[in-house]
Amino acid sequence: MALRGIVPAVFMGVITILVIAVTFSFLSSLLLAFTSLHEGSLNWAINIIAFIAMFMGGAVSGAKAKQRGWIVGALTALVFTFLTILVQFLGYDRSFTIQQYGFHAGYLLTAIIGGMIGVNLSSHRQS
Repeated sequence: MALRGIVPAVFMGVITILVIAVTFSFLSSLLLAFTSLHEGSLNWAINIIAFIAMFMGGAVSGAKAKQRGWIVGALTALVFTFLTILVQFLGYDRSFTIQQYGFHAGYLLTAIIGGMIGVNLSSHRQS
Protein backbone atom coordinates (compact mmCIF):
# COMPACT_ATOMS: atom_id res chain seq x y z
CA MET A 1 0.00 0.00 0.00
CA ALA A 2 1.36 3.36 -0.93
CA LEU A 3 1.99 6.07 1.59
CA ARG A 4 -0.71 8.08 -0.16
CA GLY A 5 -3.35 5.71 1.16
CA ILE A 6 -2.03 5.53 4.69
CA VAL A 7 -1.62 9.22 5.51
CA PRO A 8 -5.24 10.29 4.89
CA ALA A 9 -6.51 7.22 6.74
CA VAL A 10 -4.35 7.92 9.78
CA PHE A 11 -5.33 11.60 9.65
CA MET A 12 -9.04 10.72 9.66
CA GLY A 13 -8.51 8.31 12.54
CA VAL A 14 -6.70 10.91 14.66
CA ILE A 15 -9.36 13.52 13.85
CA THR A 16 -12.03 11.03 14.96
CA ILE A 17 -10.21 10.44 18.25
CA LEU A 18 -9.85 14.18 18.87
CA VAL A 19 -13.51 14.91 18.07
CA ILE A 20 -14.68 12.22 20.49
CA ALA A 21 -12.24 13.46 23.16
CA VAL A 22 -13.25 17.11 22.80
CA THR A 23 -16.95 16.24 22.82
CA PHE A 24 -16.63 14.11 25.95
CA SER A 25 -14.46 16.76 27.61
CA PHE A 26 -17.13 19.36 26.97
CA LEU A 27 -19.90 17.12 28.32
CA SER A 28 -17.91 16.12 31.38
CA SER A 29 -17.04 19.76 32.12
CA LEU A 30 -20.75 20.59 32.00
CA LEU A 31 -21.43 17.74 34.43
CA LEU A 32 -18.71 18.94 36.77
CA ALA A 33 -19.87 22.54 36.61
CA PHE A 34 -23.59 22.02 37.12
CA THR A 35 -23.76 18.96 39.38
CA SER A 36 -22.16 17.91 42.62
CA LEU A 37 -19.84 15.43 40.86
CA HIS A 38 -16.13 15.66 41.46
CA GLU A 39 -13.37 15.08 38.96
CA GLY A 40 -12.29 11.88 40.68
CA SER A 41 -15.74 10.36 40.22
CA LEU A 42 -15.35 10.45 36.43
CA ASN A 43 -12.08 8.49 36.21
CA TRP A 44 -13.72 5.25 35.03
CA ALA A 45 -15.86 7.07 32.49
CA ILE A 46 -12.84 8.97 31.16
CA ASN A 47 -10.87 5.74 30.72
CA ILE A 48 -13.74 3.94 29.02
CA ILE A 49 -14.37 6.82 26.62
CA ALA A 50 -10.64 7.03 25.85
CA PHE A 51 -10.55 3.38 24.84
CA ILE A 52 -13.76 3.75 22.82
CA ALA A 53 -12.26 6.78 21.06
CA MET A 54 -9.10 4.85 20.20
CA PHE A 55 -11.15 1.91 18.91
CA MET A 56 -13.31 4.22 16.79
CA GLY A 57 -10.25 6.07 15.48
CA GLY A 58 -8.62 2.78 14.51
CA ALA A 59 -11.84 1.59 12.87
CA VAL A 60 -12.22 4.79 10.86
CA SER A 61 -8.61 4.67 9.72
CA GLY A 62 -8.91 0.99 8.81
CA ALA A 63 -12.14 1.60 6.90
CA LYS A 64 -10.57 4.48 5.00
CA ALA A 65 -7.40 2.54 4.15
CA LYS A 66 -9.35 -0.63 3.20
CA GLN A 67 -6.27 -2.82 3.76
CA ARG A 68 -3.64 -3.55 6.40
CA GLY A 69 -5.87 -2.33 9.19
CA TRP A 70 -3.52 -3.36 11.97
CA ILE A 71 -0.74 -1.16 10.55
CA VAL A 72 -3.03 1.81 9.99
CA GLY A 73 -4.59 1.39 13.44
CA ALA A 74 -1.15 1.19 15.03
CA LEU A 75 0.01 4.31 13.19
CA THR A 76 -3.14 6.13 14.29
CA ALA A 77 -2.46 5.28 17.93
CA LEU A 78 1.23 6.18 17.60
CA VAL A 79 0.42 9.58 16.06
CA PHE A 80 -2.05 10.23 18.87
CA THR A 81 0.54 9.21 21.46
CA PHE A 82 3.14 11.45 19.82
CA LEU A 83 0.72 14.40 19.91
CA THR A 84 -0.05 13.67 23.56
CA ILE A 85 3.66 13.58 24.42
CA LEU A 86 4.22 16.86 22.59
CA VAL A 87 1.38 18.63 24.37
CA GLN A 88 2.36 17.28 27.77
CA PHE A 89 6.08 17.91 27.42
CA LEU A 90 6.03 21.23 25.58
CA GLY A 91 2.83 22.61 27.10
CA TYR A 92 3.05 21.39 30.67
CA ASP A 93 6.77 20.61 31.00
CA ARG A 94 6.08 17.07 32.22
CA SER A 95 7.21 13.73 30.89
CA PHE A 96 5.13 10.54 30.64
CA THR A 97 4.66 8.43 33.76
CA ILE A 98 4.75 4.64 33.84
CA GLN A 99 0.96 4.60 34.17
CA GLN A 100 0.59 6.73 31.03
CA TYR A 101 2.88 4.40 29.09
CA GLY A 102 0.61 1.54 30.16
CA PHE A 103 -2.51 3.37 29.03
CA HIS A 104 -0.95 4.22 25.68
CA ALA A 105 0.09 0.59 25.18
CA GLY A 106 -3.55 -0.31 25.75
CA TYR A 107 -4.59 2.42 23.32
CA LEU A 108 -2.22 0.94 20.75
CA LEU A 109 -3.76 -2.53 21.07
CA THR A 110 -7.28 -1.09 20.98
CA ALA A 111 -6.59 0.96 17.85
CA ILE A 112 -5.00 -2.06 16.15
CA ILE A 113 -8.11 -4.13 16.84
CA GLY A 114 -10.28 -1.24 15.64
CA GLY A 115 -8.22 -0.96 12.46
CA MET A 116 -8.61 -4.66 11.71
CA ILE A 117 -12.36 -4.50 12.29
CA GLY A 118 -12.62 -1.29 10.25
CA VAL A 119 -10.98 -2.95 7.24
CA ASN A 120 -13.38 -5.88 7.46
CA LEU A 121 -16.41 -3.60 7.80
CA SER A 122 -15.39 -1.55 4.78
CA SER A 123 -14.65 -4.42 2.44
CA HIS A 124 -16.93 -4.57 -0.54
CA ARG A 125 -17.36 -8.25 -1.31
CA GLN A 126 -19.20 -9.17 -4.44
CA SER A 127 -21.19 -12.38 -4.37
